[in-house]
Amino acid sequence: MEKVVLKAEKRDVTGKQVGALRRAGKLPAVIYGRHVEPVAILLDAHSASLTLAKLSSSSLVTIDLDGKEYPTLVRERQRNPVKGVITHVDFLAVDLTEKIRASVRFAFVGISGAVKDYNAVLIHGISALEVECLPTDLPEKIEVDISAMKLVGDGIHVKDITLPEALRLITDEHEMIVVATAPKVDAVEAPAAGATTEAAAEAGKEEEKK
Repeated sequence: MEKVVLKAEKRDVTGKQVGALRRAGKLPAVIYGRHVEPVAILLDAHSASLTLAKLSSSSLVTIDLDGKEYPTLVRERQRNPVKGVITHVDFLAVDLTEKIRASVRFAFVGISGAVKDYNAVLIHGISALEVECLPTDLPEKIEVDISAMKLVGDGIHVKDITLPEALRLITDEHEMIVVATAPKVDAVEAPAAGATTEAAAEAGKEEEKK
């Protein structure tokens, strides 16, 4: 993926006054990290929201703050509970020469024969892998090919995934990623015992009349 850059400016306003900045089209954020003093910043709300919508938690994004670039990962996005818009972002500054631990989400590809031919239901286990690597080697997603799941009962574990050599797996290799289970069958409702007895009694009366 091409380098993603967000331009920012320093923010001196804090507390309740930040609301005025949001109304003016600004998105408050903060950069922090092991080797970086926390710094409050402002982004253009519209362009930043469009860019952030395309990024995962393992995507590198460069914050250009007055000409100084900070390679970062998005650590938290706060949203307005009613409108759903992003109201604040936490960026974790990383050193490109130091390995970090991060979670990388799965992307499922292919068609499962268990689903296609046997109407199986896919039950998902863990949704991401925790790995260790240099920030520049961190993938945005890890593809999981479900076409290997041909029968009900087939599953894919972490140990079945082939990772790039640059990644060191932290997650337990025995963790289940996805499994194909039998479709749920609704039980056929049996006639009530009372109704059966009543029907038998009526049949007996008809026999007596003959």
